[in-house]
Amino acid sequence: MLTETETTLLGIMMMVIMLGMGSSMTWRDFLIAFRKPKGILVGLVSQYVIMPFLGYALAMILGLPPAMAVGLILIACMPGGTTSNIFAYFSKGVLALSIMMTTVSTLVAVVTVPLLLNFYSGLAGVTGEYVIPAGNIAQVLIVLLVPTVLGMVLRKVNANAGATIELLGSLLGVIVILFLIGSWVPRNYEMLLNTGLPVYIAAIGIGLTGMLLGYWLARALRQDSNRARTISLETGIQNGPLAALVITLTFTGTQQQEVLFIPVLYSLFIVITSSFVTMWYRRNATAEALARDAAKIRV
Repeated sequence: MLTETETTLLGIMMMVIMLGMGSSMTWRDFLIAFRKPKGILVGLVSQYVIMPFLGYALAMILGLPPAMAVGLILIACMPGGTTSNIFAYFSKGVLALSIMMTTVSTLVAVVTVPLLLNFYSGLAGVTGEYVIPAGNIAQVLIVLLVPTVLGMVLRKVNANAGATIELLGSLLGVIVILFLIGSWVPRNYEMLLNTGLPVYIAAIGIGLTGMLLGYWLARALRQDSNRARTISLETGIQNGPLAALVITLTFTGTQQQEVLFIPVLYSLFIVITSSFVTMWYRRNATAEALARDAAKIRV
């Protein structure tokens, strides 16, 4: 489990991340985005329809115990993580769409995450000591919305300061994942060695399958390949640190360790798998750009 000091640090870092996310947006960005909202709506369907059901389905198919099932379903119900913006940038995706999807999915998470987690946890048969109260999740998300709004205000008041905090927030998203891995893995290496294959399949599969389904849903709904790749990354890359924070504020002792297991594993592997997917997407984007240029020359 995480110590009290580590939990406090995690909470502080999450607030800085949310401040950075808010600093990436202006009210004008929302007005522009909602004039053509299709990409965002497709992303929200991927985020809050496909992913929660996928988490539940994997938990059932793989026969995960209640604690790990809750951890997996919680990850699946989370909004997009800020690290998705970094991967979208390096994949030559539509960065503005990625940022907007992260922001909007986080804003609506106050309502959607408690409802979805309660529904799918109940469907999975999770009861008693492993139930995460909806109020706990809502309170954490509401508190984290405050620095998000402050970030937007700061961006409006001082664009340079806002841009600096935006960069800091994105980088801190990666640092938080490394912090979780570095502080948790050494203390639980025996559990890692003794864990069965189904748990690893769940932790790795939720992100990769989410990316795959997010991409093809976007293509089916007539999003171009570049936007589909962006939606794909945004779908598969969930806010792992936020899930960890919810767990550490809800559980203690052995319970915390068990529920936290899959979110930490997910956070470790999503950085690795997203890196490979990003390289593949970047290669495809470059090839498409060259093909377009060649077509213009022929014309």
